[in-house]
Amino acid sequence: MATVSGKVETRDVLIVVYDGVQLLDVAGPLDVFGRAASEAEAGYRVRLASLGGRSVSTSADAHLGVSADLARVRKPPDTLMVAGGRGYAEAAADRDLVRHVRRLSAGARRTGSVCTGAFVLAEAGLLDGRRATTHWAFCSELAAGYPAVTVQPDAIYVRDGAVVTSAGVTAGIDLTLSLLEDDFGPELARAVAKFLVVFMQRPGGQSQFSTWIRGEPPLGGALRELVEAIDAHPADDLSVPALAARLGMSRRHFSRVFSQQMGTSPGAYVERARVAAARALLESTSDSVDTIAGQCGFGTVETMRRAFVREAGVSPAAYRDRFRRG
Repeated sequence: MATVSGKVETRDVLIVVYDGVQLLDVAGPLDVFGRAASEAEAGYRVRLASLGGRSVSTSADAHLGVSADLARVRKPPDTLMVAGGRGYAEAAADRDLVRHVRRLSAGARRTGSVCTGAFVLAEAGLLDGRRATTHWAFCSELAAGYPAVTVQPDAIYVRDGAVVTSAGVTAGIDLTLSLLEDDFGPELARAVAKFLVVFMQRPGGQSQFSTWIRGEPPLGGALRELVEAIDAHPADDLSVPALAARLGMSRRHFSRVFSQQMGTSPGAYVERARVAAARALLESTSDSVDTIAGQCGFGTVETMRRAFVREAGVSPAAYRDRFRRG
């Protein structure tokens, strides 16, 4: 733990905000850093910065007061973070905002984003040649708009050198807890997580539980109907020979067409569809795991467990414990 004259060194954190910012993208990191200062002598000075230093409207129609004019911040902070929100596209298109983010990042120890704040970092060139993530609903857009970025669509947060990016909304809390642990150790991070009644952060590579990520569906025709049938009837025979036969194609031609259209192989798509169906049943029913495995087309409970761990990062039982609706 860094100290100056026997006292914990204060680390300057600057969170960039703009109109349309997601309130929780800002409040999550603020509360983690703020609680750390209450739990121990964890030195953080957290400021919100906008162009002109003006207050900003949030996605919740609340207004945030801002303590710094982004253009007038001369000394780079220890940690620079860009929050996400529905105004991300306008923020990424604002040349002045992007320029100042790039300028301050050059001298910061680390730079991060929450949710769609990744678009601002990408526009500034800070994600070029790096791995990154954002909210699952915007991963395809980020990958298409910034081909120099390796988008990891199903991660809670991604670290690549001095740049860290997180998925949507509450994932910013996971990311900030990990930064707190880096700075002041796991005991303080656990204490803060306990007080905030959140998990001591989910591993960065863990799946974004809120949804199942898949490629864009085909525009229409027989392949779209087939994909919809897979989603609706995961217990059917969904082997490559059976699926190819439905479309009157050879196995090789079907696999090639499917992969081109869906961005994944037929086998991977089927597994994900079955895991998605199992998720829904685990959340909404009291059926046994064995029953759900049969309903979703898994041959055995163990087969479902392995698929679930691959896709969701946890076992079916652990997923139900966390997400079962009362």
